[in-house]
Amino acid sequence: MVCVGLGMFLVGCASAGKPPEAAEAHEPVPAHQSFTLESAKLKEVRHIAVYTPPGYDAAKDMRFPVLYMPDGGLKEDFPHVASAVDAAIRAGELRPLLVVGVENTVRRRDMTGPTTVATDKEAAPISGGSDAFRAFFRDELMPEVRQRYRVTEERAIIGESLAGLFIVETFFLEPELFGTYLALSPSIWWNAESLVRQAGERLTARSDLKAALYVSSANEVDDIVPAVERLREVLRVSAPAGLKWEVEPRPDLRHDNIYRSTAPALLRKWLPPVAAETAR
Repeated sequence: MVCVGLGMFLVGCASAGKPPEAAEAHEPVPAHQSFTLESAKLKEVRHIAVYTPPGYDAAKDMRFPVLYMPDGGLKEDFPHVASAVDAAIRAGELRPLLVVGVENTVRRRDMTGPTTVATDKEAAPISGGSDAFRAFFRDELMPEVRQRYRVTEERAIIGESLAGLFIVETFFLEPELFGTYLALSPSIWWNAESLVRQAGERLTARSDLKAALYVSSANEVDDIVPAVERLREVLRVSAPAGLKWEVEPRPDLRHDNIYRSTAPALLRKWLPPVAAETAR
């Protein structure tokens, strides 16, 4: 299902629980583990999928970074992202890392912040839950992953469309939560581009910020493209020295294929091989 901006959001996304790039039926997925986590923040049980890199079980003295992903169910984006990660690690082109995918329940609720725009509320009557979803990551999921797996404090996050909106919002509201933010075709038109309008002030207030931010856009010329272009200009003027950032227009791609088309190369570029950290 393709949800390009507000217009298509209203007419083309009747199935609110599905991400824009649901996995094909029986799509291959690398060996992985699954567990459930009862969330007090979200007041529901969440299903988690975890990919561990080759050699993880044997490398008892090693810890590994984690790539988190919303839209991370086995029938969502987890299979193609985990497959891309596995192939890149085995080729020596990506640092060994874990992939932790969070399956959706009420996607529009979790991925959006509050809005004052009537058409946003029409498109997503149940929305504005991103603070709780972020708290779930910070206070429940990340501690559980640290308890179950040998991980470092290096964390990245990747996602597209509404998940990209959540990623950009998290970067501006709680930038220390992750070190690397990869937002593909993010729906930052939400709430009349409030994230973009407030970006300069927030960046100026964080002159000590050290992080990495990647934002792309496809051929969504009516909504996502202009919002992403305005964000690029804010970053050009106001990005602190410690922020590594890139905004990449991809007019050759569509909203429904940008994730699968670009994620393999992006992961290699932004998470290249480094020496893994030994356990303490």
